[in-house]
Amino acid sequence: MNRFLLAQVTDLHIKAEGKLSYRRVDTAGALQRCVEHLLALPQRPDAVILTGDLTDFGRPEEYRQLARWLAPLPMPCYLMPGNHDDRDGMRAAFPSHAYLRQRAETIDYAIDDWPVRLVALDTVVPMRSGGALAAHQLEWLEATLAAGRPRPTIVALHHPPFSTGIGHMDDIGLDNAAALDAVIRRHPQVALVIAGHLHRAIQTRFGGTIASTCPSPAHQVALDLDPRAASRFVLEPPGFQLHLWREGLGVVTHTAAIGRFDGPYPFYEGGKLID
Repeated sequence: MNRFLLAQVTDLHIKAEGKLSYRRVDTAGALQRCVEHLLALPQRPDAVILTGDLTDFGRPEEYRQLARWLAPLPMPCYLMPGNHDDRDGMRAAFPSHAYLRQRAETIDYAIDDWPVRLVALDTVVPMRSGGALAAHQLEWLEATLAAGRPRPTIVALHHPPFSTGIGHMDDIGLDNAAALDAVIRRHPQVALVIAGHLHRAIQTRFGGTIASTCPSPAHQVALDLDPRAASRFVLEPPGFQLHLWREGLGVVTHTAAIGRFDGPYPFYEGGKLID
């Protein structure tokens, strides 16, 4: 297998049937449209990783709804918790997802089924919106990356380990990002660090590699770079990301908008650029 296509979907915020997130956003309908879009792609992803905030309040009925809307996806779906989730509730709702129990205390795991390793980190701190990694998690990550060297690796977590300039979100980011940066720098096989939480597509350098966040299939955090800006969301076009790995070329990320749009239309006609 000389290529691997990973879809990243994040910040679904699924609620109980019929309820709107923040009394305005139909997150269940948004996920349904996302799933339909994934299934209609000309190149179907090999796997999907869902990088946290899968539900709005971590309630059992929300996880039941999540399972219902993910069911049409035929490829493996790897779940991760965010600050809106509940670890025990997620494990109970998805008993067939054995990787959720690779570690007892936190939902950290490594997936070795593909040419690219997937290493997921649980950044949830109960009763807090911000995230952190415990010392035992950083030790586990160090050992896991060392054992997988030199295989190309994508590290995933919910809280982005970098400042974005969106003040109210940076206030609830990852507490000990510098410690994670140090671990990632020691393992150059890490091709990409992916995160959720921001409901936007953002990229930067981190740990000697690239780090990014992904848009939500539902609502997006308002783009306001005033450090005192209010915490607000907008109904910009929803989206997800595709991370394409090809042997010898590394990882390339594409951000896809969810919806029905005019086209595709040809650039050329009769071998000539259309005038």
